[in-house]
Amino acid sequence: MTDTIPGAATGVAMHRRHVLGLGLGFTATIMLGSGARAQQTSVKFWDPGLFAVSADGILNKDRSFIYRAVEAYQAANPGETIEITQNSGDITTTTNQFRAASIARNGPDMKSAYAGGGVLSFSQFIEPLDSVFPPEEQAKISGWDTVREGYRTDGSILALPYGAGSYFYVFYRPSMFQQAGVEFIEPKTWEDMLSLGEALKAKGVTPFWVCNQEGYMGAWAIAALGGGQLGANAFTEMVLKNQPINSPGLIEAYKAYADMFARGLTNPDAGQLQNGEATSGFIQGRAAMTINGAWSNAELLEALGDDVGMFPIPTLASAKEPGVLAGGPNLAVFVTNYAANKDAAFKFIKYLAEAKTMDLYVELSQTEPSNHKDADPSVITNRLLREQAERLKSVKTVYPFDNIMPQPVIDLFYRVNATVFTGQQTAEDAVAQLQAEFDKQA
Repeated sequence: MTDTIPGAATGVAMHRRHVLGLGLGFTATIMLGSGARAQQTSVKFWDPGLFAVSADGILNKDRSFIYRAVEAYQAANPGETIEITQNSGDITTTTNQFRAASIARNGPDMKSAYAGGGVLSFSQFIEPLDSVFPPEEQAKISGWDTVREGYRTDGSILALPYGAGSYFYVFYRPSMFQQAGVEFIEPKTWEDMLSLGEALKAKGVTPFWVCNQEGYMGAWAIAALGGGQLGANAFTEMVLKNQPINSPGLIEAYKAYADMFARGLTNPDAGQLQNGEATSGFIQGRAAMTINGAWSNAELLEALGDDVGMFPIPTLASAKEPGVLAGGPNLAVFVTNYAANKDAAFKFIKYLAEAKTMDLYVELSQTEPSNHKDADPSVITNRLLREQAERLKSVKTVYPFDNIMPQPVIDLFYRVNATVFTGQQTAEDAVAQLQAEFDKQA
């Protein structure tokens, strides 16, 4: 499903399924010196910008996780080289490229991807990792359920889940509430949040800054609203065909989501602006609230300091699972079954699974906690991430629709999110289309 971390060269915050890449085919190989090259074992690692950017959204190799991790790994393992190829950050482009290369069996040895559907969609090209990570090592890491074949509890492990996940929040500016003379009380329901927006609107303040041309904000809102109406396992049950997509609960979620725009609680051009403007517009004070994800923590805190707070996207008052938090394991790494250097790839993926390596990822990105039981919590220095990690201890979570579904359904999901929000399409028609597309994938 994805959403994203701050984008690469432009420094734009993006949806985690559409990271702004550095251009197709850019390769940066960290070498140990020409004298050792003849003895080197080379592993080709493809990354569409998921691991290569740092907290500020810029490709700075001194602050970028995968480059730092590779540098440390190679220093500890002379004669081994990891070649990092930075693919396009556009999910459609990079998946098509990987599929074509894999059919020809000349793709990478390893690849980073979005957990869930971003891994399972390519299971025919992936080497299972069950023998690489024995039960005692599996027990130290959470998130395996998102990368098991068929989402079955006994399904083969197809990838290493990375990070405890990104979750979706409503970020708000306390100063704008104070200027409007509206008391901020954290809303517990979607209806309460829209009422809070009405109070701001009455004072001449735009309640919500929304950039939803691609339908990404809709993905985050529908994850929370749909999970609330249908339960914490709603979208997993859909992909397992135990719950229909075109259910009354999802229709209710879509109607509530569209109500925000219909009531004039957003910027009027919300359906025309790209998600790349979402974080910057909020920082510029164009509205008191915005819906985004934890991947924007660093940028928001750096720009706004104490003038930013957050709360989970609320569920409807009628929710079956009130207060469920939308989001979850976001990233994963896998080894291809045609890898030229499979043993070397296994060795590197085990290094990535070490607690200290995951701690480095958290330290540099500040977007999500570690998913390793031996993690060092002191590496979390971002105030927002600390608050989010604390909330995670006491809430149920729902794994979003666009982390779970096959890619063609995800692509349609974003499109209907955009059109339903602005009233160009009904909620009923949207879920019917999604159901039809899903049925085609069976």
